[in-house]
Amino acid sequence: MSTSLLLTGGRVFRGLENGFAEALLIADGRVAAVGSRDEVEGAAPAGTRRVNLEGRVVIPAFNEAHMHLLPYGLGLSQVNLRPETGTRSLDEVLKRVGEAAKKAPKGAWVLGRGYDHGELDIGRHPTAQELDRVSPENPVYIVRTCGHMGVANSAAMRAAGVGHNTPDPEGGAIERKNGGLTGLFLERAKRLVVDAVPMPSEDAMVAAIEAAGRDLAARGFATASDMNVGMTAGLNEIAAYRRALSEGRLVQRMWQVLAGNPEGIAGAAWDEGLRPDHTDDMLAWGAVKVFGDGSAGGLTAAFFDPYLESAGGGTGMFMFPDETMHRLLALYHRQGWQLDIHAIGDAAIEQVLVGMEKAGEGDAPLAGRRHRIEHCGFLNADQRRRMKANGILPVPQPVFMYEFGDLYVKNLGLERTEVAYPMKTWLDEGHHPAASSDSPVSSVDPFINLFTMVTRKTNKGTVLGAAEALTVAEAVHCYTWCGAYTQFAEDRRGTLEAGMLADLAVLSKDIFAIAPEEILTTEADLTLRGGEAIFDRHGALRAAAADAQRAPAA
Repeated sequence: MSTSLLLTGGRVFRGLENGFAEALLIADGRVAAVGSRDEVEGAAPAGTRRVNLEGRVVIPAFNEAHMHLLPYGLGLSQVNLRPETGTRSLDEVLKRVGEAAKKAPKGAWVLGRGYDHGELDIGRHPTAQELDRVSPENPVYIVRTCGHMGVANSAAMRAAGVGHNTPDPEGGAIERKNGGLTGLFLERAKRLVVDAVPMPSEDAMVAAIEAAGRDLAARGFATASDMNVGMTAGLNEIAAYRRALSEGRLVQRMWQVLAGNPEGIAGAAWDEGLRPDHTDDMLAWGAVKVFGDGSAGGLTAAFFDPYLESAGGGTGMFMFPDETMHRLLALYHRQGWQLDIHAIGDAAIEQVLVGMEKAGEGDAPLAGRRHRIEHCGFLNADQRRRMKANGILPVPQPVFMYEFGDLYVKNLGLERTEVAYPMKTWLDEGHHPAASSDSPVSSVDPFINLFTMVTRKTNKGTVLGAAEALTVAEAVHCYTWCGAYTQFAEDRRGTLEAGMLADLAVLSKDIFAIAPEEILTTEADLTLRGGEAIFDRHGALRAAAADAQRAPAA
């Protein structure tokens, strides 16, 4: 029986440039033919497996260009505190933490992720004292949805050695009120607590990598990333990923980004011989990440103009002074890494952009390096111009507007929020914005991201910056080809043209022909990576193989 696969009976989105086709033929892991049904069927050899799309649409597989795959996988077994799961009250947060503490062995850590103080009925972060009520003996640490701050209970602070006189580290803060610790740790101060949490075993990390990969495959992803490798278990994470690959448990093609802050592993990994390496499409070690600022929802993204006084004022927080940031960027640039640098506010974007420009002076130019500014949410026209001139790519998360847009209005005002994450402007100016989720910060569901790009609606229904809305085709382009471009892979992924890798997703609905609200209820029915099924909701390939075996020989 032939290993080729023919998809007909629906539409095939080839890519933004060439639009739609009627049929697609896969052979040897690549697109063998795409075009009209007659011409593609004519190219299919005897014994070809056939899938009837029944009106569904095929798109290039999604590319999750900015997420944290290992933390996402580990988080699947932690306390889920995301607002959409029902945690919109302090009582519900405490209930879930308390239930986990009761099940945990005495002294074991209880970890949770995803609460949003802006969504809680109390309008603030939980406190250590409140967590103590439901877990007096077990250390508890819960992380806000943005990942830039979290709350520890008293047992956790004791385990971390944090007391009233512990100084704030550079680029971080330990909140104190009325002479006492509230339990809130912001930005780089989080390491004080995180470093006290026992590291997961290699077995646990490999299982988490596989679990996250299976989850993403069920959503239509064939490529993903881990944007801060080393911040959970140090160099052991590199070994876990290599083992997952060797055991066939790595589901997505991975673009790996080493943690490059001084507390990260980039220096140690370099000393142990790890170098930029894109030769293995399944596990590419491509970049180094440095944090420039925090989050706009948490009031720690760094801006030139202050947050609204009603939200607390201030201009946010830089992780490093200019001299340190520019030195780090120059170092990693000269080592040959792509720079994937976190900057959300315009002041942080400026610091990072100047640092990249300086790093490109002399005999190590920026041209062709495809450095990235991650998030890049609130920038001005001059910054966009300089990014375009230097080939520096924005890697935004449109889903932030869906989940946090109303909070941005509260913190920054309507005028500044409406021009945030300017997807349409980026495309019109010739940038290649790689849409992504930053999961587990936001939902990894790609259809929420697509809906947001097309409508600019928040989860409360507020339309923010309608002029920045995209067509569905443009939104899919940003979530597929643009991601591949940031990973130097646009010659083999991101479109469905002849010769490209057969990384594709069959969607349950033709998202190009339905109302935007219906996009939210769309699913991936089939996900292929290199022509092989990594997810098959309805067993389409099994049925196709059985039909091919029963078919009479030509």
